Amino acid sequence: MSIAVTGATGNLGQLVVESLIGRGTAASDIVAVVRNPQKAESLAARGVVVRQADYAAASALETALAGVDKLVLISGSEVGSRLAQHTNIIDAAKAAGVGFIAYTSILNAQDTPMKLAAEHKATEDVLTRSGIPFALLRNGWYWENFTNDLAGVIERGALVGAGAEGKIAAAARADYADAAAVVATTDGHEGAVYELGGDERLTYAELAEKISEFAGKPVAYQFVSEDAYKGILESVGLPAPVAEILADSDAAIAKGALDTESGDLQKLIGRSSTPVAEVLRKA
Repeated sequence: MSIAVTGATGNLGQLVVESLIGRGTAASDIVAVVRNPQKAESLAARGVVVRQADYAAASALETALAGVDKLVLISGSEVGSRLAQHTNIIDAAKAAGVGFIAYTSILNAQDTPMKLAAEHKATEDVLTRSGIPFALLRNGWYWENFTNDLAGVIERGALVGAGAEGKIAAAARADYADAAAVVATTDGHEGAVYELGGDERLTYAELAEKISEFAGKPVAYQFVSEDAYKGILESVGLPAPVAEILADSDAAIAKGALDTESGDLQKLIGRSSTPVAEVLRKA
């Protein structure tokens, strides 16, 4: 059985490939769909089939997916362009005869107030209309989202955010990758909708405490408004539209948009999610 992974050199995609191999999938049965084959040289050296295709190149995508049985569609990172890109991939998968798609969406995609979810919701609708059997992997936040500037947070003694007292049911990126690999390598997932989140449902203040314990020095949660948080993100170089989307997502934490008690992640991977303390140690 041939399994393709789009964005296979990205942060999540490469972990999905690793998890597939770890679950016993032969490297030669994995197709890594990438924009830059040079970044996939280590995968090719292990026997993974590397095929070049940009999310925007419909014909190249169809060629890349030829002979593929199942596809793990890792959502794109270009906010504003993702629906067109995802539609290209789904259309190419249908033309290539792909029999199943697992799509990495976002928690409660059809109902969440988060602006970031709009393209995910629309992609889910495209999948539904495609006629291809699929499963929705509605991923929650990654704990790694909070470790990109971990040294700075520790140095300043402040974890800044607009989430107020809302809980974040995050998990390690590798946990979500394992869930995707399980869905791609086992049967019975057609039509399934998985709301995926971790065991630790932490508020910003509780996460700050975890960081304090790791750092051995005080780190406090500093609440700011959504507008103020957007300004902070712009001040560190993010384009205004991206800063707006991320600030909206952070403020949505206060509304419960990134919290779940579904247990779907744990059922799929057969274990508890990775503790945030472990993610901090690896950061």
